[in-house]
This record gives sequence, C-alpha cells and structure tokens, in this order.
Amino acid sequence: MLSPSLPLNALRAFEAAARHQNLTRAALELCVSQAALSHQIRGLEDRLGVRLFHRLPRGVALTDEGAALYPVMNEAFHRISLALARFTGSGEKEVLTLGVVGTFATGWLLPRLAGFHATHPDIELRLQTHNNRIDLAGEGLDLAIRFGDGDWQGQVCTRVLAAPFAPLCAPGLARGLRVPGDLAGLPLLRSYRSDEWPRWLQAAGISGVEARGPVFDSSLTLAAAATSGAGIALLPLCMFEQELAEGRLQQPFTQTVELGSYWLTRLRSRTEREPARRFAAWLQGAA
Repeated sequence: MLSPSLPLNALRAFEAAARHQNLTRAALELCVSQAALSHQIRGLEDRLGVRLFHRLPRGVALTDEGAALYPVMNEAFHRISLALARFTGSGEKEVLTLGVVGTFATGWLLPRLAGFHATHPDIELRLQTHNNRIDLAGEGLDLAIRFGDGDWQGQVCTRVLAAPFAPLCAPGLARGLRVPGDLAGLPLLRSYRSDEWPRWLQAAGISGVEARGPVFDSSLTLAAAATSGAGIALLPLCMFEQELAEGRLQQPFTQTVELGSYWLTRLRSRTEREPARRFAAWLQGAA
C-alpha cells in the first residue's frame, strides 16, 4: 500500500515541471499558482536532500538527480492514467505539442494530417505556428519543425525535407521575365534573412541587381504579396506546389538555390516521449 506520507502532490508538481521545463506551464496544467507549485517542488527537494532543478532566467533545467527521477515519475503517472481510463471509459489520448514554421504547416503538414490521425488515433496533436524564432522550453513544446542549417544549440535535429528556393511571381509579372537580368528595376520581395537574394543572384550569374523590395517576417505573407503582383519573391518550391499548379504563382527561371532545409528538433536535455518518437517516424516516412 502507498505510504500516507508519500508526497504525491509534490511528485506530480515535479513531473509536470520536468516535462514542460517551465514552471508557469506546469502550474497552468495542474490548476495551481506558480508559487504553490514552486513550494511543492522545494519541499520535495528538502525531503530528498537534493536539488532537482537548475533555475534559469527562462524556465528550468533538470539536475542529474532530477533527470534520474523524471522518467520514473513520468512512466508512473502515465500508467496510473491508463489504468483509470479503463474504469472511466475515457479513452485518454497522448498529447503531443508541436511547434511548426507556418510555411511548412500550410504547405506540407496540414494536407497530410488526416493520414497521421488515421494511423495514430491515440495521439492528440496540438499545433503552434511560429516564424522560425522559437523557445522549445519556454513554450512547453515537445517538438518543433523549423527551417535552417540544423545547427541549434542544445537541440537534437533531424533533417526532414530539402527545400530549394526559386523566384516566384504572379503570371502578369512572369510574362515580362525572359532571363534573370530582367529582374533589374523590379521589386524583389525580401524575408528577414538578408542573404537569400544575393545567393540566388550569384548562383544565376547576375551582378548589379539589388533586392530593394519590402521585408516580410513570414514566407506566407511574402507569397501572398507575390500572388497579388507586388513583386517577385524567393520561396521554397515544395511549399507552394498548389499555388504553382493552379497558376496563381509562376516560376519564371529554372535556377534554384539551397538556403537550408526543414528540420524536426527537440531539446537534448528532455527525455523523448513515445508519442514524439512515433510522430518523428511518421514524419520521416511521409517526407
């Protein structure tokens, strides 16, 4: 039998804080104040005689002792939930929180989500879109899909999809473009990554052309501006296949340039849960 002195509330507070690596999100999940949650964790640390967390400016990180305790607590509370679900008939689902760069979400992931749910009906996927600026720990995410070179400190990164870039524009503008040099004097729409147009122009062998168009913080708004005829945008082709197939965007030149890839990332310090492993396997297979 369970000991009456077993600090279940404190252990639950520890498990939630370790899973989120953020005290605020853990407190919201358990419907307690952050102060109450911190008090429970400190009481548990005092009882065990060890520190379980390093307190950081944004979130917390497990100590070696905390990292040893967390998987045991996570598995124990998970098994309790599954056992109780048999009596309540709730058919409890595993929750997986995923951050996704918006372009990948609309251009690739959303059309394939039905396939994921069909093969993994026991996983409840919760999506949060972002513009490639993301804090896995601070936002309480299990996984994130982002664009770049795969070199993000403290994260395990798995390459998902290559994404060659090419200029895309509305049909009206495309009719006047025969060679890359025709871009001179036209508005070249830009993202916050200032090296993209120079790298494509160099690959196309063009000099003397500068990108002087407006700057956008999202490839989705960049593509919307190009579709409206506001200028030419440099975009990942595989994320705008539907717009190209429907003729809303056109690719006037065959020259492409590799500016990065899409990656699945997770915190190196956080134990990978089974739903995350299953989603990663599905994502790799689908890509």
